[in-house]
Amino acid sequence: MARIETPRPIRGTQDIFGEDQRRFGRVVDAFERIRRLYCFSRVELPVFESTAVFARSLGETTDVVSKEMYSFEDRGGDSLTLRPEFTAGIARAYLTDGWQQYAPLKIATHGPVFRYERPQKGRYRQFHQLDAEVIGAAEPGADVELLAFADQLLRELGIEGVTLQLNTLGDADTRDAWRAALVAHFEAHRDALSEDSLERLGKNPLRILDSKDPRDRPIADAAPGIDAYLTAEAADFFAAVTAGLDAAGVRWTRNDRLVRGLDYYRHTAFEFVTDRLGAQGTVLAGGRYDGLIGSLGGPETPGVGWAAGIERLAMLLDGAPAPQLGVAVVVEDERALAQGVAAVARLRRAGLVADLVATGSPRKRYDKALKLEPAETMSLRFEGDAPVTAFRTLRGEPRAEQVLQTA
Repeated sequence: MARIETPRPIRGTQDIFGEDQRRFGRVVDAFERIRRLYCFSRVELPVFESTAVFARSLGETTDVVSKEMYSFEDRGGDSLTLRPEFTAGIARAYLTDGWQQYAPLKIATHGPVFRYERPQKGRYRQFHQLDAEVIGAAEPGADVELLAFADQLLRELGIEGVTLQLNTLGDADTRDAWRAALVAHFEAHRDALSEDSLERLGKNPLRILDSKDPRDRPIADAAPGIDAYLTAEAADFFAAVTAGLDAAGVRWTRNDRLVRGLDYYRHTAFEFVTDRLGAQGTVLAGGRYDGLIGSLGGPETPGVGWAAGIERLAMLLDGAPAPQLGVAVVVEDERALAQGVAAVARLRRAGLVADLVATGSPRKRYDKALKLEPAETMSLRFEGDAPVTAFRTLRGEPRAEQVLQTA
């Protein structure tokens, strides 16, 4: 018989187990706890959507749409796409599911997303994101609350060396004037720009500002800043955001080259950046997208949100200890097996972390249980024909015997 070859995992995917899973779970648990503190409702969304949801919301010319989306035609001939991010699907649901009645809406979610890019440290083709959004709130206070949420998450995870970089993209009038000035500046240096920046010049000139190509950096660094084009209203909005962050105790630094290329972005743009992950140092990013829902066919609706890669946050954790075992129930005689099963069930129903040791050599089971480092042990054996139960507290307060006596 021919040997069956086990299929290998798909490149850019991962199986998460052990220490990696504990770190992953620690990030998710902290996110869930803090979103409840901030009164954000949890939502669940489809893993795939109509391709038009992402093509319209992300922009046909972006790298995500043109190079990175997993799109396919289903049996009915419809073009579908595995979600590359959450915001577009949330905006679609806001329109199609009647969520407008709940505005302003504070929602959060997490789960897998998919992008066809070169796998590298902390980046996969199937990875996982945290996502938080406020839809229907035009006030700068919504930006402040989201940033405070993000800051508290990073603090609770104990992640150090992260800087919040903040910028304003202004309102529509600001953006139009700044864009025109940038185009004029880059056109004057067209001959020195990289090939990618020449392509962006006609489609998405703001993206040239964050180019990593050495040929572009001197030109981008000399480009006009946005502050000279801010309307009074846009300047006041940004001032309110920074004042709110100061009041909330959130530290920030200005990065006037931080941009979002798509036209529906307005006002606040931000990134939490670390120097511990190499060149790709962003661990959480977002901004205000007041024009997004309109681009999907809905009424003009303000929105602001952020996303963070769970794997990248998990890489920054100092560690995630294994869960502590509360009680090890050791069956040292097969005649006590049913008694052991019943005891473990009662302990777990009472909220104690309990495990049953009932396999292997009966003489070595207790030693095997001790290697699990439980807080307590419960040993079940027979002396002659008489069943004997022995409790022993190894650390902490004894609870198992009390639970079983009152069960």
